[in-house]
Amino acid sequence: MDKRMLTIMVILVTIFIGFGMIIPVLPNMIEDAQAATYHLGLMLSLYSAMSFFLSPLWGAFSDRIGRRPIIMIGVFGFSLSFFLFGISDQNLWVMYASRLLGGAFSGAATACCIAYVADITSEDNRTKGMGLAGMSIGLGFIFGPAFGGLLSVFGNELPFFAASALSLGTLIFAWFVLKESHQPKEHGQPEVRESRWKAFAGPLKHLYILSFLVSFTLAGLESTLQFFQVAKIGASAFEMGMMFAISGVAGAVIQGYVVRKKIKKGMESKAILIGLLVSGTGFILILFSVNFWTAALYVTIFGIGNALIRPCVTSLVTQKTTVGQGVASGLISSMDSLGRILGPLIGSLLFYFDITYPFLFGGAVLFMAISLVYSYRAADRKFVLSKVS
Repeated sequence: MDKRMLTIMVILVTIFIGFGMIIPVLPNMIEDAQAATYHLGLMLSLYSAMSFFLSPLWGAFSDRIGRRPIIMIGVFGFSLSFFLFGISDQNLWVMYASRLLGGAFSGAATACCIAYVADITSEDNRTKGMGLAGMSIGLGFIFGPAFGGLLSVFGNELPFFAASALSLGTLIFAWFVLKESHQPKEHGQPEVRESRWKAFAGPLKHLYILSFLVSFTLAGLESTLQFFQVAKIGASAFEMGMMFAISGVAGAVIQGYVVRKKIKKGMESKAILIGLLVSGTGFILILFSVNFWTAALYVTIFGIGNALIRPCVTSLVTQKTTVGQGVASGLISSMDSLGRILGPLIGSLLFYFDITYPFLFGGAVLFMAISLVYSYRAADRKFVLSKVS
């Protein structure tokens, strides 16, 4: 394996272990502050709003000065945001400030890591590279929530301090090991600013919309799942951490083996279709949870489908984009963030009316999103024929 790929995988794993650590305890921290449950949805939405507006700027900036410095800035920002939440001492406004800070820097870390992978892989190996990146993120979500659940036994603040320390360790690792993947523009060369929406054109616009819908439904699930399972089966923070860990193991296997070894160039859209069907089915099955094991199984089914979709969409976009990889990756991250802005708001609203509504709605959206894959296929064939003629 390319040493650069191994390095970026280590960085992604550690970033998302830190991110995953806070998942099981974030709802508890909000409840400890005696705040209403809708604040979880608002915090998640504001975090993603910051990422949405800033991700394409980070991506375009990395096209001009290189990926390495932007990735390190993002990791440092993550560390600060986790530490700030840890010292919030049940102050709701400090919690909000922490999430805004984390969102501001998330695009610098994640979008530029994806652009880095696109830089160091050929079109033929792009899907494998994105699969490895997805597997790394999945590994972070295996260990992160599990560690967070274990650490929560000693206090809800501890996972945030641990995540902050891990991010600092990642920064030090990147400083000494991470090599630049993109040749920055020479001094004096005129800058060409490319709008994120320049990438939103042709057949790829269907994939960008699909990326939004996948993130929208995932964010709706993340903002309501713990509250649903507490009401349904009395789940604890530790049990939620274990559920995410089990789902993460399955997702890592899918992205590390199935996507990397079995899905060749040209097979991505078929894999996306299968992923949408599996993910939508898992969404509906969550409603039938009766204990920890059934809940973990149904969340895992959802996670398996999601693990198929994401790297394949990213691979297709980075293969076929006509703009810079940083801009394309920044737009993917922005669509992801836009879904994460609206998903928690809609999910929390639906949960207010009935705890089953977010899951029925999410499943229906994923099933309807299948039409976007067929629209992309038709538009891509038409685009290819027009270039030949």
